[in-house]
Amino acid sequence: MKTAGLGLTRRQLGGAAVAAGTLAAFGRAPVFAQEKVLKVGVLLPRSGHLAQAGQACQRGADIAPGLLAEMGHKVEILSADTESNADVARSRAEKLINDGANVIVGAFDSGQTAAAAQVCEQRGVPLVINVASADKLTEQGYRTVFRNFPTATMVVSNGMALTKDLFAATGTTAKTAVYLHANDTFGMANKAAIDALLPGLDMPFQLVQSIAYDPKAQDLAVEVAKAKATGADLAIVTTRANDAIMLVREMVKQRWEPSAIVSPGSPGMFDEQFYKVLGKYSDYAITNLPWYDPNRDLTKRVIAAFGKRFPNDRFEGYAFNVAFTFEAILVAADAFKRAGSAEPAAMLEALRRTNLTDKLMVGPAITFDEKGQNPQIVSACVQNRNQRPTVVLPKGSAEMEPVFPVPGWAKRA
Repeated sequence: MKTAGLGLTRRQLGGAAVAAGTLAAFGRAPVFAQEKVLKVGVLLPRSGHLAQAGQACQRGADIAPGLLAEMGHKVEILSADTESNADVARSRAEKLINDGANVIVGAFDSGQTAAAAQVCEQRGVPLVINVASADKLTEQGYRTVFRNFPTATMVVSNGMALTKDLFAATGTTAKTAVYLHANDTFGMANKAAIDALLPGLDMPFQLVQSIAYDPKAQDLAVEVAKAKATGADLAIVTTRANDAIMLVREMVKQRWEPSAIVSPGSPGMFDEQFYKVLGKYSDYAITNLPWYDPNRDLTKRVIAAFGKRFPNDRFEGYAFNVAFTFEAILVAADAFKRAGSAEPAAMLEALRRTNLTDKLMVGPAITFDEKGQNPQIVSACVQNRNQRPTVVLPKGSAEMEPVFPVPGWAKRA
């Protein structure tokens, strides 16, 4: 029996359907595959000592499905909590993949991200890093890891260059510096980068001492006392929100007033919790890091989506973590759309060919080199002003003029 208007028998139609199904199963039917939803496993430290950052990142994942749908992408978010623990990150990455995640996004912390990367490499599933800077993540020959975030070497190099720009812009130069940093994977990666790069960067100051601390410590009185005793002009720090708050509190308590607190690329001093807890003492801290471009159309759409979903919170206090997490999910969704399939080989090939211009962060299009690293990501000098992260350099992107040296604690308005 022929089907009217098609000239095909039911047997022929049945055979065609089987053939189409077979092609779809092998990722060779993009028209059908594009109608499917990309399942994104979002792996973040939503509890434990990194909970504040992980929860901020999660907000980027929360707004992603609706906004990406408006952009023609269909994604489903599968969330998992690493509990700020690398072993848990490993097991949760496995579970996300077993639950059907086509790609993993995460995991904010370098140690936890390294654990997830091992799982993704073994399972052949793409990992798109949202925030994590340890160089080794893209130096181990992994074929499934993609990072739209600077390496520790890039963070330090860009951050120190901006510090020299800060000196030039203000006409004041620090002569000595002390470095305080967490002793976790992230902090030690930044210390290694500083030790390796500083001799060749022609910085005008001498680094007199490096002081490591446990980011899970209850207070940092001893470490701040050691730093104060050096008499250094400048405090360079690698922090996250909890330890950044402890550092500043102890600096105020001990009346240590360096010319500025500068971070070459670590989070913490621009997080909402930093402002809420420290108030006026949060002002004038400087972080040199990649930042969102407020003039981009996509940035405005993300800010609007954030405001609608979280009407009682201001975007700026969550911006860094929200933006990088959203952008990582966007990278995965863009690859899925171009691949026409969530099949790992197709996704990996599409990720390698990424050239994403519709993005949030400053700098050129997102691309990945043979290691899976975005080599083109750049930084801005962000200074806390009126308890808000404010771009002060480069001049062309600046919202205000930089202040250096900064007012003493007792002189804060």
